[in-house]
Amino acid sequence: MSRSARAFWLRSPHQGEIRDVVLPDPGEDEIVVRTLWSGVSRGTEALVFRGQVPRSQWDVMRAPFQDGDFPAPVKYGYLSVGVVEEGPARLTGRTVFALYPHQTRYVIPADAVTPLPDGVPAGRAVLAGTVETAVNALWDAAPLIGDRIAVVGGGMVGCSVAALLARFPGVRLQLVDADPGRAATAAALGVEFAAPEEAREGCDLVVHASATEQGLARSLELLRPEGTVIDLSWYGDRRVTLPLGEGFHSRRLTIRSSQVGTVSPARTGRGYAGRLALALDLLADPALDALITGESRFEDLPAVMPGLASGELPALCHRIRYED
Repeated sequence: MSRSARAFWLRSPHQGEIRDVVLPDPGEDEIVVRTLWSGVSRGTEALVFRGQVPRSQWDVMRAPFQDGDFPAPVKYGYLSVGVVEEGPARLTGRTVFALYPHQTRYVIPADAVTPLPDGVPAGRAVLAGTVETAVNALWDAAPLIGDRIAVVGGGMVGCSVAALLARFPGVRLQLVDADPGRAATAAALGVEFAAPEEAREGCDLVVHASATEQGLARSLELLRPEGTVIDLSWYGDRRVTLPLGEGFHSRRLTIRSSQVGTVSPARTGRGYAGRLALALDLLADPALDALITGESRFEDLPAVMPGLASGELPALCHRIRYED
């Protein structure tokens, strides 16, 4: 049986297009998924769209079901929600999340999708990959009851981290961002907001997600002696300069990286599947709808991506709709 689909490709840096695709027949352990929604992970996908993935990171940055190679042509993305049209009885008709690029329909191994829990709407589930990043970051950070914490950078990842930290008992939490428009998002998440110059210092922990050297430098300034910055930012091919000659050594500060491509050593027993299942369970909270700040039709994606990548179209998670 012939199956057709349409997929978004980066033809060359700054230029996207939609291509027709002929799908293979599903194998014994494969399923066919019809896409309902996908999400643009703006930070990473903007770097890909601009052709700024460093050559040294081409293998590391490959998406699970990426086609093509960096810098282009490449089919890239990893936030997809759809309905299983063909497959085993336990999955047929179920709504599932998959780390698949922007495509109307696809064939994928059955064990590469995660069914949505009851109470998690399909449109919100596009956030699963980013909430999974936040889960891994907090496994790395290991916050404690009563900690003084700042999240610097109110993008999609930073807001996801702040949303989860807002559930921790007794913490003093601030979301810090240079854009005053992020105050409304913070309020929707139940989190205090501050501009960088107004943020409270003396933090036990700072989670940095602004992808700027100014944000990372300010994160160090917010720490108490022997405090820790968990850096979630990915800088692409940019070099970052830090003031490590000031109080960095005398105050015994720590900078640690966290990256979703590896399960935190603190939770290696959970594995990737367990981490993603937890992220989907956490998406039962309707407050996380505040992270979805725009929506477009799939057919409009080539025209929308340049604005998302340049920042002309402000967004946290921009959701792509496949059905009218």
